[in-house]
Order: sequence, then C-alpha cells, then structure tokens
Amino acid sequence: MYKYGAEWTGTDISENQISEAIRLAKEANMNIDFFTAPAENTGLVENYFDVIIACQCFMYFDKAKVLPEVNRLLKHDGRFLILFMAWLPFESDIAIKSEKLVLKYNPNWTGGGITRYKSIIPEWSKELFSCINCTNYDINVVFTRESWHGRMIACRGVGASSLSSDEIDQFKKEHWSIMRNLQEKFIIPHYVTMLDFKTKK
Repeated sequence: MYKYGAEWTGTDISENQISEAIRLAKEANMNIDFFTAPAENTGLVENYFDVIIACQCFMYFDKAKVLPEVNRLLKHDGRFLILFMAWLPFESDIAIKSEKLVLKYNPNWTGGGITRYKSIIPEWSKELFSCINCTNYDINVVFTRESWHGRMIACRGVGASSLSSDEIDQFKKEHWSIMRNLQEKFIIPHYVTMLDFKTKK
C-alpha cells in the first residue's frame, strides 16, 4: 500500500529482521520507520495509527499483553488486521515432499500438515475489538526452485533456531537435490485466513 500513499512503521523483536527490512525498503526507495521492539511493548505513541497489521506472526505473541498494546496504539475506530497464510501440502507433491524432509530432520515440528479450516471469531478478541470481517480464501503462490528452497529453510522446523548448523547444512543439500529436478517455476497452493477487527474504544 506504500505506493498509494500509506505511511508505514515497522517493528520486529529481531534486530536482524529490522536490518533486512531497512535494506529492502531502501532498495525500493521507500521511506519507512523501523524499530526493534516486541509487539507487546512497542514504546510507540498511543492513539496514532489508523491500521495495525500482524502478518504471519500473531501466533507468537502473548495475547494478554499484545491486545491492550494494539488497542493503545490505534486511533478511535482504528483497524487491526491479522493475516495467516499456509501452503496446502496435500494438494502439492512438492510441498508434501518438502514437509516429509523437514520431519526427517525435526520429528517434533508441528508446522506442517495444514488443511483448510473455517475461521471463527476468537473469544480473546471480544473485550477490546469487534470483528468486522472473518474470511478465508485460496491463493496460488508462484515460487522458483530457489525461493521455495529458501522458504523451507526459513520455516520453524529448519532454520528458525530449530536445527543445528550441521543439520541445516544437511537439510539444504538433501532438499536441493529435490529442487534441482523441478522446473524453474511452479505453483504452491496456499490457504489464507484474514481477521479484520475494529477497536471498541
């Protein structure tokens, strides 16, 4: 939405993630303010934001702390959007092979095997927010061999502090042996859940 005039502020608890975000924003000639801070205690100005978005991250937050913080930061009638997107392994031979390899190296990984599900308005939201829209939809995401390889390395079961450096190296070699036999570009079906809340204050 930047190109339509939206002004953005980005936060993450990881300094490395913020450094990478700053680099990418500069490459794209985007003037965005970034801060290293936990979502539960950002230190940002209250009643300032029209919209707050949590994309692919809300499951990691402490809801008891993050919801009051989001409510504090939003203006009256501000919107809070939560988006979660996951590939559908049982509808993609590539995805299921990749998941099986993750489980070979990390049998305790719980991030795979996702199927379609119906979203419901969560109880935890009702004190501070009204749910305006709760929706699910499919999307076909185009990957190259390299980008899907990187996606799997970055997943919680592999590179996100789950495996040792040696195990990650072994995973990379074995996973790339699968990737190099694929066509350069392919589609991985995903399922998207989006929750759109409005503050009650």
